[in-house]
Amino acid sequence: MLIALTTSVLLVASPLSAQSAPTAPATTAPAKSSIVDTAVAAGNFKTLVAAVKAAGLVETLNGKGPFTVFAPTDEAFAKLPPGTLEMLLKPENKAKLAAILTYHVVPGSVMAADVVKLKQAGTVNGQRVGIKVEGAKVTVDGANVTATDIGCSNGVIHVIDRVILPVDGTVVDVAAKNGSFNTLVAAVKAAGLAETLSGKGPFTILAPTDEAFAKLPPGTLEMLLKPENKQQLVDILTYHVVPGVAAYSDAVVKMREVPTVLGSPVAVKVMGDKVMLNGANVVAVDVQASNGVIHVIDAVLLPQAKAAPGGQPKAKN
Repeated sequence: MLIALTTSVLLVASPLSAQSAPTAPATTAPAKSSIVDTAVAAGNFKTLVAAVKAAGLVETLNGKGPFTVFAPTDEAFAKLPPGTLEMLLKPENKAKLAAILTYHVVPGSVMAADVVKLKQAGTVNGQRVGIKVEGAKVTVDGANVTATDIGCSNGVIHVIDRVILPVDGTVVDVAAKNGSFNTLVAAVKAAGLAETLSGKGPFTILAPTDEAFAKLPPGTLEMLLKPENKQQLVDILTYHVVPGVAAYSDAVVKMREVPTVLGSPVAVKVMGDKVMLNGANVVAVDVQASNGVIHVIDAVLLPQAKAAPGGQPKAKN
């Protein structure tokens, strides 16, 4: 049976002290249902349950967990633009539907009292949701939290009044749409890396702006974009990519260096609120994409030339 909710959005009842707790015969607490079964029993998550089934996530959300689910009500789904839900429920859009639903799921059992202490939370989708607290009002990516701490056998449900949507675009797509990375996108295409960086990832991109590329010595960019210099361009660009992880800023600032696809690491230096990567200033962080995250830098990072036999630097062609 669905547990009763408090009238306050994030009010959690304090446990009774041992001295004040009444004496009662020992009883066995009723077994809680799984997240999916609890949602079914509630009656106001019919659309969510249908979507979970269409996405093939029932077995997962009935599994051991624990999971924390920010659950949109039927009314929340009704707020989507006309035709959106019908489109998502089509078999050919199963992956996109799963990406949206897993964006509502946080690993672990995070109760309301802990949620309000967070500014963001990593989801099963891989992207992070933003959490904002203003007095008694709590929002997750702008959706209001309307009820909390619905206990389940494999986690907890918090109710929200809107469907939250992850970023739908790869790191290449996000950079292209931004408008500040035209040179970077052109270089990625010239190097033949667009398909790779549009893959599953995850990737962390240390992205120089157009202004950053403009700081290179005159003629450098034009030289790098020539077909005969493709490998040198690839080396430079892969020196801006951290493989296999979406390394958010809170993790990066704890590192002394970050690995790159090229193989040579990039040094991290933190001075108060200022973060530098090999001397380049980090000017914006945690720009999310469907396959990773982008951090914006104000200079192009140039890898050191590899040493030739005899210890002398080997010039790159």
